[in-house]
Amino acid sequence: MKLINLILNLLWLIFCGIWMALAYTVAALICFVLIITIPFGIAALRNAVFVLWPFGRTTVEKADAGTPSLIGNVIWIIVAGWWLTIGHILTSIPLFLSIIGIPFGWANLKLIPMALMPLGREIVSTDQAFGARSGSGSGSGSW
Repeated sequence: MKLINLILNLLWLIFCGIWMALAYTVAALICFVLIITIPFGIAALRNAVFVLWPFGRTTVEKADAGTPSLIGNVIWIIVAGWWLTIGHILTSIPLFLSIIGIPFGWANLKLIPMALMPLGREIVSTDQAFGARSGSGSGSGSW
């Protein structure tokens, strides 16, 4: 399974991972300009690393995420979330045009919820996520 994840991640990196990671990095740099938006910049950098190498990892809801995360996500959607969502959609279109790219196009679209609402989530390996879901039932992953 790890070999398959490695191959998928390498292909992903070439076809869209680098471009989307650059988009998240630009969003982070913009967020770092103001002190109040630094937490958004940190979330954008975390997502940039995730978008570079997503296979074998997923996102789950943090148990302690609450109203501050919800309010932060609403602000994030307005500031950067919708731009990044458009980026995911635009990078998935050429992937859907080739047979080999169709799974990567779907994977790209599955990243949209994380692009829209990154706060209150953490990135874990898929093994941890399945264990957490079967125990508590509260996590939801993107893979």
